[in-house]
Amino acid sequence: MLALIAAFMVFVDGTIVNLTLAQLASHLGASRSELEWAVNGYTLAFAAVMLGAGAITDTLGAKRTFVAGLLVFTASSAVCSAAGSMLMLNVARLIQGAGAALLLPSAVVLATASATDERMRHRLVGRWAAAGGVGMAAGPLLGGALVALVDWRAVFAVNVVIGIPALVWSLRSMPAVTRRGRPLDLAGMGTATVLIGGLVFALVEAPALGWLSPAVITAAALAVAGLIGFVLAERATRAPLLPPGLYSDRGFVATAAQGALFNFAFYGLLFAMALMLQQGRGLGALVSGLLFLPLTGLIAIGSICAAPLAQRFGRSAVLGVGQAVLAATFLAVAWASTSTALWPLVLALVPAGFSSGLLVPTMTSNSIAAVEPALHGAASAAFNTSRQIGAAVGVAAFGPLLGATDNLGEGFITCVVVGAAATVVALLLTALARPAAAVASQGSRNSVPESAVAAGGDKAPRPAHR
Repeated sequence: MLALIAAFMVFVDGTIVNLTLAQLASHLGASRSELEWAVNGYTLAFAAVMLGAGAITDTLGAKRTFVAGLLVFTASSAVCSAAGSMLMLNVARLIQGAGAALLLPSAVVLATASATDERMRHRLVGRWAAAGGVGMAAGPLLGGALVALVDWRAVFAVNVVIGIPALVWSLRSMPAVTRRGRPLDLAGMGTATVLIGGLVFALVEAPALGWLSPAVITAAALAVAGLIGFVLAERATRAPLLPPGLYSDRGFVATAAQGALFNFAFYGLLFAMALMLQQGRGLGALVSGLLFLPLTGLIAIGSICAAPLAQRFGRSAVLGVGQAVLAATFLAVAWASTSTALWPLVLALVPAGFSSGLLVPTMTSNSIAAVEPALHGAASAAFNTSRQIGAAVGVAAFGPLLGATDNLGEGFITCVVVGAAATVVALLLTALARPAAAVASQGSRNSVPESAVAAGGDKAPRPAHR
């Protein structure tokens, strides 16, 4: 149960904050780049720490890592709720993302600790993944309701209300899980953080400060240095975060790129749409949250349908059709946003949600099936990290695009068209990812059952400690 609660908390925070943006702008005088950091701070730390979170869980043990992650997540949520400035809020969001990354792999271990066979383990992972899916879908509606009934601070305070009892419960009754000794690639984790942080900072701040400003040039230089340092660190260590077998596999690299492009478009859309509805159309937070339901709610239904459709038609077919539908839907959303009525926008979001639900678990399954079983954990961590980086870059890119003109409606159309273009690129990459689907069709029954991975989706990473 604690693992389910953790999954809900982690993934609800990925979408709930979008509904606070309008109030943050008015209450704390947040600029567009500061609003981007309110979303991206969480995603950035999540991506950076997630890459080595499996090894951290192995080293500290699942219970210790879970308790530490929950403590960090709850405490930083309290700081977010009490923040008197955007600087304090965004620093706390960074820390909150690190706590969330520690919670994920440890929660998976704890969720499956009682499993007596492979089938039971997949069933438990499916339940854990479903809790994360509910959190992701409930985020906009819950955020809108809390903002409307209380204010933006309640969005973060709810984590404290849930987190403190969960922390006490975990300390008193959570069973310990045997640790498995594994060296930590601290150099890889550090250089990856510098790489991701420098890249995202440059993208977020460049529109406001200028591409040639000292801060942006420094951030870009840090990103390059982080990349070089990461490559050198990975070559020097015996336990790299990204084993050579991953990035040398064409199918895995293509699928990881697809995941990044999907998150770029999807989370960029959430950010842009939240501001367009509230600041552009003047809608309240609760109404805006309800308008997100066709998008986020249909993801759960699409995820349920992904496994049987992939088994019948093949993963490549599901990816191709899903990406084609999503690209067309983005264009439909752009057209619908020009209407003064809201129902065309609601209708356009329905296929976007369903196709997104098909894509995420299918890509996740492809990423794991592309490599040998010994690399499943590393593949899952790398794939989910690429998706988080894509989300951060999407928000960073869509912010300036949204404000490129004085008309938020026109800026929103530009954002959605860019999202459609990213989805078309992902569609073209499906041909490169096809070898992974072929491997999966031949060997996944023995190593990674497709239905189990699809049920987990991106909420059910296969951690490196397995």
